[in-house]
Amino acid sequence: MAPVVHGLEAKHAGQIDFLYLDIDDPTNADAKAKYGFRVQPQFFLLDAEGNVIQDWLGPVKAEDFEAAFAQVLTP
Repeated sequence: MAPVVHGLEAKHAGQIDFLYLDIDDPTNADAKAKYGFRVQPQFFLLDAEGNVIQDWLGPVKAEDFEAAFAQVLTP
């Protein structure tokens, strides 16, 4: 998944902030609870206020991310 996610991060630099959390790090327990972490990998698309717009469980195709991004990005 790293090549897909890092490619999307480069493509959408300045439009979408990508954050990465180490699920094994106990300091991330609050974030895991807040967003309802269930499996690895899990991805969340958040709005500017930190509300979950969409989440994905397991491997995701770049096209699926792009479709969700298109719904929230303004031209």
